[in-house]
Amino acid sequence: MAQKTLLLTGASRGIGHATVRKFHTEGWRVITCSRHPLPEGCPWGGEDHVQVDLGDPSDTINAVGQIQERLNGKLDALVNNAGVSPKGPNGERLSTLNTDLMDWGRVFHVNFFASVVLARGLKEELAAAKGSVVNVTSIAGSRVHPFAGAAYATSKAALAALTREMAHDFGPLGVRVNAIAPGEVETSILSPGTDKIVEKLPMQRLGQPNEVADAIYFLCSDSSSYISGAEIEVNGAQHV
Repeated sequence: MAQKTLLLTGASRGIGHATVRKFHTEGWRVITCSRHPLPEGCPWGGEDHVQVDLGDPSDTINAVGQIQERLNGKLDALVNNAGVSPKGPNGERLSTLNTDLMDWGRVFHVNFFASVVLARGLKEELAAAKGSVVNVTSIAGSRVHPFAGAAYATSKAALAALTREMAHDFGPLGVRVNAIAPGEVETSILSPGTDKIVEKLPMQRLGQPNEVADAIYFLCSDSSSYISGAEIEVNGAQHV
């Protein structure tokens, strides 16, 4: 069987890094996208890394052509994982009252519009592979979160709505579109005070990046062949 190909944004740390490892373990080729070059000695990347600033609309549009040059006409999976969440000077949450308008624009370009640009730009390659799109939303997209800012939360809510719209529009092309909504996951960017949230979770522990990566892989695999338009909560029942 031909090797399958994944395009992943936000691959450098946390959930993205775990997702690269998972798909590599399963024998997939992984093309990564990030604003920075991959560090030296990284076991993946090289020609399969596209350096792009997803906060820049023109740069994102231009990256589509670079990605297509690396494909053989087929893309089995697109995972829109990149996300930014600006904080205040002391790391505090930014609300609708004090988030700079430029920050609103950048957050939505990275967290929302880049997903539209990549999926639309690569629709032919996705259709040729009968592929899958997975958008990474957040528990913050459905409720006010003590640490996630207003711009981040609303961009993730918009991404959840986009997932439904894309599932409707891409379905006739044979392409499935789903989302996962992580909760509190143990990564390097956890905010101080997260332990107070964890105490109230039904499962009373942080999620692990590999647990989220497993859910992403499931939605890109044949095991989920009739699932589309869904948003899977990966949060230890935090949403209940």
